[in-house]
Amino acid sequence: MPKQRPISSIPGVILDTRDIPRSVVIRPKFIERGDDGPVHHHNREQLVYADRGVMLVSTDSGSWVVPPNRAVWVPSKMDHGVKTITDCRMLNVFFDPGLLAKLPKTCSVVSVPPLLQELLRHASTFPDLYDEDGPEGRVIDVIVDSVQSLDTVPLHLPMPTDKRLRRVAEAIIADPADKRSQTDWAKTCGASVRTLARLFPEQTGMTFSAWRQQARLMAALERLAAGEAVVSIALDLGYASQSAFITMFKKALGTTPGKYFSN
Repeated sequence: MPKQRPISSIPGVILDTRDIPRSVVIRPKFIERGDDGPVHHHNREQLVYADRGVMLVSTDSGSWVVPPNRAVWVPSKMDHGVKTITDCRMLNVFFDPGLLAKLPKTCSVVSVPPLLQELLRHASTFPDLYDEDGPEGRVIDVIVDSVQSLDTVPLHLPMPTDKRLRRVAEAIIADPADKRSQTDWAKTCGASVRTLARLFPEQTGMTFSAWRQQARLMAALERLAAGEAVVSIALDLGYASQSAFITMFKKALGTTPGKYFSN
């Protein structure tokens, strides 16, 4: 990966995006694998996008694994952290609050089609004070229109807020292969089976079994991004066979593990 150029050395760059009199600002940045940035927030809304590499974006309400053909939409003033699973070239896009009214008010993963990927790469070379009425401004307008219509994808692992469920969720994230039943977890966390069965859908939008499968899927994506073999991932995550894991993966994401990061 090319050596990162200090952003302060790029002509025409204003360090604080809040001070830039433009409705859209794009900031390129290289981040090495394993970098775990502090929790922070922005006054602007943000599309957290890496056109190279895979990252994990987290908030108090959940986490998202993001490959190069996906991005995370982060509303303004929402605390979030970004951890890079591989070396990443970030193209963070900042929007004035309210500019993209159609996008959700919560974090979500969105698909980034090839045309938008190319537009973002091109626009990342613009100076902060690009000409809004010239060719650069027209490219930005197309980016805004394109982002407005992005589709969301199911790469979110929502976290419950109840302390008992939170302990269960954190234990499963730490060991996705743990096969304890909902009854077993109820005994461990001090809640009844009926309470777990009721609160998981209420607080995460998923049943317990669906949530655990999503946790395994997220863990699998991180390990696939790191280059691990599918058969090792399948067995380590508690699947009876590689084919069972591939069936689950394809049902959830529409393609096989081997093809996912090339799509």
